[in-house]
Amino acid sequence: MLVVIDIGNTNITMGIYKENKLLGNYRLTTKMKRTSDEYGFMLMNFLQASKVESDEIQDVIVSSVVPKIMHSFLNSIRKYMHKEPIVVGPGIKTGISVKAENPKAVGADRIVDAAGAFYEYGGPCLVVDFGTMTTFDYVDEKGNFEFGVITLGIETGAQAMWSQAAKLPEIEIKKPKTILTKNTPTSMQAGLVYGYIGQSEYIIRKFQEELNVKMRVIATGGLGKIIYKNTDYIDVYDRDLTFKGLKHIYEKYNSSK
Repeated sequence: MLVVIDIGNTNITMGIYKENKLLGNYRLTTKMKRTSDEYGFMLMNFLQASKVESDEIQDVIVSSVVPKIMHSFLNSIRKYMHKEPIVVGPGIKTGISVKAENPKAVGADRIVDAAGAFYEYGGPCLVVDFGTMTTFDYVDEKGNFEFGVITLGIETGAQAMWSQAAKLPEIEIKKPKTILTKNTPTSMQAGLVYGYIGQSEYIIRKFQEELNVKMRVIATGGLGKIIYKNTDYIDVYDRDLTFKGLKHIYEKYNSSK
């Protein structure tokens, strides 16, 4: 079995694959101050919830954009799963050629999503990840990561509203029935959701206009489903795209050994 782990700025997500079947996926908040034992206990609980023993795990692959927790997290895998984790980064073949001006500055999460979209759906494609930040990354028909746009994530934008304006309340992020709202919470919801729908459509349209190619638009990320349900500009919403990308990268890594 293969354990795939994505360490993001907000959450750590973990999936367990038995061949091509995803047995389960789990999520915990990303916190800077946790010991390797704390992470280890959580990882073992996730395995137990999936009725998987640690000795059934063949390999563990990790992508991360949070360097500060990597020492304790990787040690937890070594101590509790008895595996040397494979970390997506320089030297690991992903099948995606990053053509950015500084390839090393492109986050591992974006490369993993690009791999998932390209190998699952083909290219050219535009990968939209609605995470802590929202990213729009273009992959051509040969698997070249060519261009990218980064903007605030929906939840990040919402937190900025109520943390920077004393009288604005915390709200649930959901689409109100109408943009014609009459109270503060629904006014905020309308601004966030309709605003992000408009922003997403405009950025996608600009990619299509400037590249002048037909591309599939693949969305992922927890809040991406809200946008996907309310626009015709996104072709596919795949909540497990990052896991699929990690699995494809692992298979390439394994075949090259």
